[in-house]
Amino acid sequence: MRKDFYPALETAMHHALEYLRTVDERQVGASASLETLRQRLCKDWNHDPIPAESVVRDLVKDTEGGLNNSASARFYAWVMGGSLPSALAADWLTSTWDQNAGLYSVSPASAIVEEAVGSWLKELFRLPGSSSFALVTGCQMAHTTCLAAARTWLLRRQGWDVERQGMSGSPQIRVFCGNRHASIDRTLRMLGFGDQSVTQLRVDGGGALDPSEFEAVLRALDGQPAMVLLQAGDVNTGSFDDFEALIPIARQYGAWVHVDGAFGMWAAASPRFERLVRGMDRAHSWATDGHKWLNVPYDCGYAFVAEADAHRASMSYHASYLTRQDAARDPMDWNPEFSRRARGFASYAALRELGRSGVQELVERCCDCAAQLVAGLGALEGVKVMSAPIINQGLVTFLDPSGALSNEWNDQVIAEIAAEGTSFFSGTTTRDGHRAMRISVSNWQTGPDDVSKTLAGVERVLIRMRLQGGKGGQAEPEMLGQSI
Repeated sequence: MRKDFYPALETAMHHALEYLRTVDERQVGASASLETLRQRLCKDWNHDPIPAESVVRDLVKDTEGGLNNSASARFYAWVMGGSLPSALAADWLTSTWDQNAGLYSVSPASAIVEEAVGSWLKELFRLPGSSSFALVTGCQMAHTTCLAAARTWLLRRQGWDVERQGMSGSPQIRVFCGNRHASIDRTLRMLGFGDQSVTQLRVDGGGALDPSEFEAVLRALDGQPAMVLLQAGDVNTGSFDDFEALIPIARQYGAWVHVDGAFGMWAAASPRFERLVRGMDRAHSWATDGHKWLNVPYDCGYAFVAEADAHRASMSYHASYLTRQDAARDPMDWNPEFSRRARGFASYAALRELGRSGVQELVERCCDCAAQLVAGLGALEGVKVMSAPIINQGLVTFLDPSGALSNEWNDQVIAEIAAEGTSFFSGTTTRDGHRAMRISVSNWQTGPDDVSKTLAGVERVLIRMRLQGGKGGQAEPEMLGQSI
């Protein structure tokens, strides 16, 4: 028996629109406790069916207070954008259409939309037009896709076919990097390299690799295959490696260069910041996210590979039951998954809604707001700037009442800011072991008014804590988090 979709979908639409209408009035951080959420949601599984619209109403009621309001313009924790109106609408349609975007024959429009998105993004990032691409779940799987291609390419040059022979007994591939995100380590584990394959090189005060040491290390390899992992936007400070200096060195010694550009690659959209990514186009692969600065719904990431043959060889698989043809691009030839969500529709909609000038304006406004936030926080009593923004990331720390650096006090202040509700930040640890509050601005709605409201809210918290002698701490410790 066919079910009527209208009651459930109308209920969901009503609650969705009400949520978005009141998003600016809501506390930005989650307020419900772990115990409360478990009591509400971990109920005994019902024996009899429940009407779909009732399930939706219950879900909305039971999750109340348990959602971080990441759609808010004053959500600065981690690097998380909101959702542009067109991208959210396209995502609703994506679920409604329920397409499997693995093959052109299974969903022709899904495949062609991805072709358009890949082409537009390569143009935006100024990557070689011949580069292959993949739409994946996020930067984690973008790294995995890119470095799988790297593994294929490097081992082929050593006479080893990893797709046929596997990793056991293969020539060792060395991995070199400076600062790196934890998703890199997870990717290396999944691809069979392991933690011990990684050599972390010295970085300067800004977090960038030293070209002289870099060249010496690669020269000493004497032809051994190697990957080099460079960074476009450190997750704490927003720092960039010097692509113009480092990539030619890596290419001279036959190393594969991969760029982690989860959010920093979007600097290419702005004439003010494009200097940070000059020379990046000479790398072998690049990874970035859509659910960060492009502001499409979770989950969405993009992988780009200059060596398209190696990319396809590392991912493609043929089976008799798969309907294939050569005229169109089959997405599964370039992705880790067979069955996959048609996430290209949201990216397509976002890029069309913004246009070239809109992406530039979004990037530059977020960077300006980050700079204003850090400067404004630094002007408050008891706040020390640890890192001024290069793009949209900054760090401050909170001095305790005696004027000393205190990790405990810093985290307590962040918890109180979350409980106050005007804004939400995350904590992180600097390279020298100090706890700090990270300012990350990537939401399409954030503007100067949000900066002013945020600064006023933080100042209220600091005044109250000084008056109360530092007592408080209503936010749960796990909400302070690590870097994402």
